[in-house]
Amino acid sequence: MHFKASLLHFVVMSVIISALGLRALPAVAQDRPLQLVGFGDSLMAGYQLAPTESYTAQLEAALKAKGVAVTIANAGVSGDTSTGGLSRIDWSVPDGTDGVILELGANDALRGISPEQTEKSLDTTIARLKERGIPILLMGMLAPPNMGAEYAERFNPIYKRLAEKHGVALYPFFLDGVASVSSLQLSDGMHPNPQGVATMVERSLPAVESFLGEIQKRPK
Repeated sequence: MHFKASLLHFVVMSVIISALGLRALPAVAQDRPLQLVGFGDSLMAGYQLAPTESYTAQLEAALKAKGVAVTIANAGVSGDTSTGGLSRIDWSVPDGTDGVILELGANDALRGISPEQTEKSLDTTIARLKERGIPILLMGMLAPPNMGAEYAERFNPIYKRLAEKHGVALYPFFLDGVASVSSLQLSDGMHPNPQGVATMVERSLPAVESFLGEIQKRPK
């Protein structure tokens, strides 16, 4: 009788432990920080800024302050064009990445590169990421005024068109609130200073949070 009771107790405890273990596994998986990559040019890299002052660093800090478990790798390369980004997209974004914040095109506009070429390169870059099942938040860019109205008419609609074509999230203008505001720029009048980056983070934070929400809804 004592043996039967002990055996019954062992079986019951085994079932309970197994059930608890099965319930615990998803919770462990959910506790893993989301792995993002900020992929772009000097605006993403943090040109002439300390590593902690870059967009990716300040954005990560802002999200963590709101209780979001996330890490954001900085894959920005100063001087990169959309074609340059395309050439390194496969190895700059590692497997296991949960999402990419894609920012390219500013240097294309500064150099007067054909908007059609810029759109083609970005189109292929987005397609490459989608083939790997990696969600994208596309950061839009506007042509500088000195490029003229005709160039702007060809360049500016690129991002909205690509976002609609591929069904990806879009933040319309990465430099919103900073462009043409000298107090938020470095002395070159183009790149944001640390305060400028803080403004960019503040303005784009709702779009990033929405993007993360969509990532978390995806089936594991």
